[in-house]
Amino acid sequence: MTRPTRLAAAAGLLLVMLAGCQSTDATSGVVRTNEPAKGDYTAFGDTFDGLKTISDVDYYASDQAVTEAKTQFRSENYGNAGALFYKATRLAPNDGVAWLGLAASCDRIRRFDLADLAYSRAYRLLGATPEYYNNLGYSYLLRGKLQEARTNFLKAYELAPNDPTVANNLKLLSSSVQNIERS
Repeated sequence: MTRPTRLAAAAGLLLVMLAGCQSTDATSGVVRTNEPAKGDYTAFGDTFDGLKTISDVDYYASDQAVTEAKTQFRSENYGNAGALFYKATRLAPNDGVAWLGLAASCDRIRRFDLADLAYSRAYRLLGATPEYYNNLGYSYLLRGKLQEARTNFLKAYELAPNDPTVANNLKLLSSSVQNIERS
């Protein structure tokens, strides 16, 4: 056998083997690789019946960390919340909610440099949401940048005029402007 013939035979055999690794789900048109056939056994001797494939699972690695972080944030443990939100961003770097929570936690511990980085990432992932603008406005309020706070609160209000949190923050901003204290 000549070398080109052997190469063609090997390539053909490889294609046949790779084609056998995929099955098509006729109902959804989704191609799944390495899905067990009916009657196949696991390494533990039981069948695959009843086991979910990856596409059926609605769990993300960051879910537990985000849930715990929100609990810590509501309890005003902002350092713990920040650490858990940071963990969630490491587990799922494209989780915009985790990045927004991290930014809010950094605001509360006055790490505005880190908050700005997290807000930037959250915006890329979530876009212009009322939560984003509301949180960013609150960040500017904490920094004493009242014009920027007002701009962001108004953007949040335009997107969600019936949101009570946005309305409360606008009231808080107006009381901050009226009650300036100098030391």
